[in-house]
Amino acid sequence: MPGVLLRAISSSINRTFESYLRHLGIYRPLRVKARIMDHIENVRLVECKNSQYVKPTRMLFKQNGHERAWDLMKTHDSVAAVLHNTSRNVLLFVRQFRPAVYYGRIPAEEIAKGGPIDTTKYPGSLGLTLELCAGIVDKSSMSREETMQQEILEECGYNVPLSGIHKVTSFRAGVGVLGARQDLFFAEVTDDMRQTAGGGCDAEGEMINVVELTLPEARKMLTDETIMRPSALLFGVTWFLEMRPKLKA
Repeated sequence: MPGVLLRAISSSINRTFESYLRHLGIYRPLRVKARIMDHIENVRLVECKNSQYVKPTRMLFKQNGHERAWDLMKTHDSVAAVLHNTSRNVLLFVRQFRPAVYYGRIPAEEIAKGGPIDTTKYPGSLGLTLELCAGIVDKSSMSREETMQQEILEECGYNVPLSGIHKVTSFRAGVGVLGARQDLFFAEVTDDMRQTAGGGCDAEGEMINVVELTLPEARKMLTDETIMRPSALLFGVTWFLEMRPKLKA
């Protein structure tokens, strides 16, 4: 198995995502250089100004004769892919620290206190997620398939030809606030397609580990609420396990 296991973070947080997968014996990161991504400190909340990624606004409109207002956020569309390594019959996922998930798991009364977040009380492991390989659509010169191809290489290390990246469907994410479009793709990869260790784009500060799950492990993960995973992953894996076999028949 390529790569090395990350060293245990601490026995006091053995219920974190990494420890949980270790306990099941299914934690198999593909990163060659281990990174402790949930080691965070000096966490502060400040006003967000002039972001290139999110733009909050308020929409005023009249609906059926009644004036209404709705706060919303303009964000980039995105792409994601279900990746099946046929050499070993495993699904590939990415593991990373998500500040928004971390923030969402801190009690409101703690946020209201102001000041730095106590990371001994609220460790970075609270923000670790398991996701599909994905990325934002921010280059007008690239098709969504080309964007997906680039993300697969950057995050997972596999060089997949465009002809091997197949559209599954598209949907809208965060319909209450965001409404951004996400395109879901599927690709089969083999061990000989792997050109790098993956891990994300260092220039953008990404810190990603690739995790492999067997098909039974992936099925079990779908209903395990101790693992922080987004709805796109749940749909993508369900599609692969339940719908794709019927499409191939």
